[in-house]
Amino acid sequence: MSRDRTRTTAFPVDHNDIELIKSAHPPHWKNPQPDGPYNLVVIGAGPAGLTAAYEAAGLGARVALIERNLIGGTCVNVGCIPSKSIIRTARLYADMRDAENFGGDMPDRLHVNFQRAMTRMRQIRQRISRADAAGSLVSEGIDLYFGEARFSGRDTVTVAGQILRFRKALIATGARPRLPTIPG
Repeated sequence: MSRDRTRTTAFPVDHNDIELIKSAHPPHWKNPQPDGPYNLVVIGAGPAGLTAAYEAAGLGARVALIERNLIGGTCVNVGCIPSKSIIRTARLYADMRDAENFGGDMPDRLHVNFQRAMTRMRQIRQRISRADAAGSLVSEGIDLYFGEARFSGRDTVTVAGQILRFRKALIATGARPRLPTIPG
């Protein structure tokens, strides 16, 4: 059963989000038909998976890239890029608040428009997502599949009901933080 990608992401849908989704998981995408074994199957289209897929394809390898949700992974869509954009805005306002310490004059009241800060974040995220859009990957010779990957044999993976054969596989599905089990 396919999950609705707009429900599995942590952002509301506005114009920028719609454009991001068009790049990162086109609504009417059709997975290619597998034709023989791939030199490399990459599971996960975040920063590591994208880099591996581009590099291998650039060296002439036949590459399949599998993504369950949105190309770009956590970093572009809900992690690094969005948080850094919001942090940059917060730092700018903090610097303006401290302008007098640097010889500047501040108005009596400084108003932060959080909605505009969020729109800016969505614009940045959408612009960055275009670099690794589905069409860009295909134009580099990478076969792009959307769906959840499952290893179904020593040299096979199943995605969206299709069996892909491979020589090598790379799992690049990201990580989760974990507290170490050490005393102290």
